[in-house]
Amino acid sequence: MEEILELVNKMSPYLLLGFFLAGLMHVFIPNTLYSKYLAGRNFRSVMLSALFGIPLPLCSCGVIPTAMSLRKEGASKGATVSFLIATPQTGVDSIIATYSLLGLPFAIIRPIVALCTSIFGGNLVNMFDDTAEGVPTATAQKKVAEGEQKSFIQKFIEALKYAYIDMMQDIGKWLVIGLAVAGLITVFVPDSFFALFAGNTFLSMLFVLCLAIPMYLCATGSIPIAVALMLKGLTPGAALVMLMAGPACNVASILVINKVLGKKTMILYLISIISGAVIFGTGIDYLLPREWFTPTFVETTMDCCEKSTDWFKVGCSILLALMLLNALTLRLRHKHQGCSCGCGCHEEGDSQCHCHDDECCCEGECHCHEEEGKAEEAAIPFHVYNVKGMNCNHCRASVENAIAALENVEEVHVYLETNTAEVKGTASEEEIREAVESIGFELA
Repeated sequence: MEEILELVNKMSPYLLLGFFLAGLMHVFIPNTLYSKYLAGRNFRSVMLSALFGIPLPLCSCGVIPTAMSLRKEGASKGATVSFLIATPQTGVDSIIATYSLLGLPFAIIRPIVALCTSIFGGNLVNMFDDTAEGVPTATAQKKVAEGEQKSFIQKFIEALKYAYIDMMQDIGKWLVIGLAVAGLITVFVPDSFFALFAGNTFLSMLFVLCLAIPMYLCATGSIPIAVALMLKGLTPGAALVMLMAGPACNVASILVINKVLGKKTMILYLISIISGAVIFGTGIDYLLPREWFTPTFVETTMDCCEKSTDWFKVGCSILLALMLLNALTLRLRHKHQGCSCGCGCHEEGDSQCHCHDDECCCEGECHCHEEEGKAEEAAIPFHVYNVKGMNCNHCRASVENAIAALENVEEVHVYLETNTAEVKGTASEEEIREAVESIGFELA
């Protein structure tokens, strides 16, 4: 527990800063900027896609619908794969957190590796996968201008909400899991186990790849695991493989890419990630001084003269813990929410809204009957669909936007807690299914 708390204290100030910057980027940078320059099947579009993706705070599940949306809007296959590789490997939040635990060299090398690997992968797809290329036919889009009409204060508040509520819900669980795994490795795995890999860089990298590729890891959650592996004797190159390959892919993303972009693209995608991580990991181990890559966490804990408590870091850790607790509480509170009116009055095991019944099922004060003509407005019912594959708020928003873009859809609400979508309108189930599956999800 002491080592886990030390990790948290070291990371928390940088995590809070990284989340804040990520929120600003999410709100103030328009999405159209990313799709505008990615249509060409050339080196320029691949490079721009990588540069766009590197600072974005998207995890390996959230990047899938975003990339599929770019593809629908006209991005080439190469640019889409470049975005898929670069985005989950880093992010403004994870780069800052990397600096906090692994030092400046790792923080600099990590985005460089992501850039080179994604450019290589995107151009590889452009060269060898010419199936179904061209600009895909996008679904008719409904132009939503309300985001452009918000004031600066409203946007700033939205950025804070995204950073410290939405992102906490998406990344917080995996960050906690990463810290717990790091603690378990440190305490329970004997040093003699990793002695098997001593002096054998390629064997240690193969071992880490076998762990990293099938696992779901976010870019931030992979950092404490990489630190724990280095403390047990694995090389910095093997740690880099964990940092890059772990967040870049997992079983779910592999299956979605195979389904949406094709088997050949999926194979080229995996080749790019594995070869990039191994080549740069080998370069770190054999070409760069080992002392550059001593974790700053180790340096501070080895300094026996530094015994005083850094109350600023402790305060940041407490604030981070409270935000994580708040995000978890909100998710549990909305676990059964799925009512189209937003009142959360679903009965357990029931997908129908009862807010217009004679006896409303809402607990406490009910606001469902305040507006005149509410029942008349509900003449066109909400149809409830189960959506498979949503893991974060980015997934939820992507599904919601994809369905809302359909003609004959008047209103749509997607709920991550129940994996359901409530759709009001006359759009057919096949149209909704096609919209959902086009960005990598399934309609049950």
